[in-house]
Amino acid sequence: MAESNNPQATLAWDGKAVSFPVVEGSEGERAVDVSNLRGQTGLVTLDPGFVNTGACRSAITFLDGERGILRYRGYPIEQLAEYSNFLEVAHLLIYGRLPSEKEFGRFEYEVKHHTMIHEDLKRFYEALPKDSHPMAVCSAVVGALSAFYKELADPRNAEQVDGAALRLVAKMPTIAAYSYKHSIGQPFVYPMNSLDYPADFLHMMFATPCEEYAVEPALAKALDLLLILHADHEQNCSTSTVRLVGSSMANLFASVSAGISALWGPLHGGANQAVIEMLEEIERGAETPASFMSKVKDKKNSVRLMGFGHRVYKNFDPRARILKKACGEVLSALGRTDRLFDIALGLEEIALKDDYFVSRKLYPNVDFYSGIIYRALGIPTNMFTVLFAMGRLPGWIAHWKEMHADPAFKIGRPRQIYIGEKRREYQAVSLRT
Repeated sequence: MAESNNPQATLAWDGKAVSFPVVEGSEGERAVDVSNLRGQTGLVTLDPGFVNTGACRSAITFLDGERGILRYRGYPIEQLAEYSNFLEVAHLLIYGRLPSEKEFGRFEYEVKHHTMIHEDLKRFYEALPKDSHPMAVCSAVVGALSAFYKELADPRNAEQVDGAALRLVAKMPTIAAYSYKHSIGQPFVYPMNSLDYPADFLHMMFATPCEEYAVEPALAKALDLLLILHADHEQNCSTSTVRLVGSSMANLFASVSAGISALWGPLHGGANQAVIEMLEEIERGAETPASFMSKVKDKKNSVRLMGFGHRVYKNFDPRARILKKACGEVLSALGRTDRLFDIALGLEEIALKDDYFVSRKLYPNVDFYSGIIYRALGIPTNMFTVLFAMGRLPGWIAHWKEMHADPAFKIGRPRQIYIGEKRREYQAVSLRT
């Protein structure tokens, strides 16, 4: 790599040297721009899982896994978690700035007055089995919004895009809560404009027409925090899916529906459910954290430690630190203890001291404590990933918009290395052996 105002990286191939520009991000990250690699050399890159491939330039989220740093639009996640609220963070991600008091008032008003879904769309739920996973329901309903808002489907019309984005942020809690109500056979509860964003969701989840239901402020605050911490996380699987689908000029509703499906996978958004199942299994087996961690270290044992380690973070996930503190605060506010929380603390204590885990950089990630808070809120396990999708929605929208505004916009179309059969001649079925 040459040291100059225009650094280059040189590739030696087939008897000649070819140079490629090195681009640098605002935080010092460097990348070799190989967009002309095939044209100059006939080669393509092979990078399974895209672990070393930058698919875009983005100004939304900075993540440094080695130092445990996460910032939205330059703001440290720790500050946003302590001082901000989810709707303000949504505005920050989608529009690129923290809103003024007047801007936030207008944004909140618009969100609150678009929370209801079309009555015909409510009947869409009736066609789905009651035992459907809520993520399948949410993906289907969000995709169906394309049919109800055909006038907001043009990706290159800024006014239509803003209209679609606003309706997604406003209606996602309603869509999510209705997926739960449908699964338990209870009537849908209309949103209440007098409640703030997280409280309105909890009210739609747990209220019934039979009696008054008051949302506990501490629980609404905890949910707001969870949504903030999940709002964006750079080029993860679901965000990349939203970008890739959107690159075909698919509308925002369709792209987000695809993102929900990607998030559903147990290696992505479903991980917090796996953590709870692990902790419950430890509790049922009357194991101690120490005995369980011994099994994890035993190569002959198939036991897996869930909620530790991360594809990007090689340090403590900063979101996990925030949620660990929040777990204690929520349980204290409710005046109760949680055996699973105690087990989680025990597992973390061992992992942070035992060289087996330290050397492998297995630190708690955001999924390790989020499920415990969801449980404290009364959220059923199969709804955990739905709450993740609610939180991640502003990030998906922000990346979709950024991609369409990029002068280098083009449809996503990865290359491959073909390893199948070479040319073969067709034979009639009677001649095949």
